[in-house]
Amino acid sequence: MEKVRLYIARHGKTMFNTLGRAQGWSDTPLTETGIEGIRELGVGLKAAAIPFKEAFSSDSGRTLETMSIILEELDKEDLPYSRDKRIREWCFGSLDGAYDGELFYGVLPRTDAFKDGRSLKDVSYEELAQSIVEVDTANWAEPWEVLSERIIDGFTAIAKKLESQGGGNAIVVCHGLTIGTLMWLIDHQQEKTEIDNGSVTVVSYENGQFTIEKVADMSYRHKGRELRAKNGKKTS
Repeated sequence: MEKVRLYIARHGKTMFNTLGRAQGWSDTPLTETGIEGIRELGVGLKAAAIPFKEAFSSDSGRTLETMSIILEELDKEDLPYSRDKRIREWCFGSLDGAYDGELFYGVLPRTDAFKDGRSLKDVSYEELAQSIVEVDTANWAEPWEVLSERIIDGFTAIAKKLESQGGGNAIVVCHGLTIGTLMWLIDHQQEKTEIDNGSVTVVSYENGQFTIEKVADMSYRHKGRELRAKNGKKTS
C-alpha cells in the first residue's frame, strides 16, 4: 500500500485577509491578488507531477473557490472532491469580522491567558481558544475540547478514507489557524509558524499516526510564479 500523504494548502488571500479582519466562520471572496496566488500554486503543483487521488476542503466559500482554481490549473476538475465542515477555521463568535488589531491586541490581551505581559506568541492554542470563549458575547465560539476534536477528527477521516483505498495523495484546502492547530496536535513541540495564503503543509499518515513533513512551504507557489511569468501570465 502507498503511504497516505495530505498536501494541505491555506486558501487564497481574501478581502478580509487584505483588510486585516478575523474571518473565522464568516466569509469573503478571494481578491484578484489572491486568485493569482492560487493560480501560481496550481501551476507549481502540476509541475511537481504529484499524483493526487482525491481532493478535500472545508465548506467555507473561500476554500471552495481556492480548490476550484487549483483543480483547474491541475487539469483535474474531475477529481473526486469532498467538503468537510470539521476542517473549518476557528469560530471567533461575536468577534468574527473584527479587525485583527482589535481582537488580538485589544480584546484578548485583557483575558487571563495574557496576564503578566504574555504576548500572542506566548499563549498556547488551548489558552487562545479559552480566551476567545471568554470574550465571545454571543456564546458561539468553540471550547478547546470541541475545536481540537473536530479538527483532528476531520483530518483523520480524510487520511483513513485514502488508506481504505490503498493510500496515495490528497490535496486539501483549509485555513491558517486550522492548519496550525493540526500541527500542534500532531507534535506539541511544533513551534507556531506563519501559515501564508497558498502555502502547503504536508503530513503523512501511517499506523494510525500523523507525521509532519513540511510546514507552510511556499516553493510550489514560487515555482508556479516562475512558470507563469515565462508564459507571459500575470503574477501576484
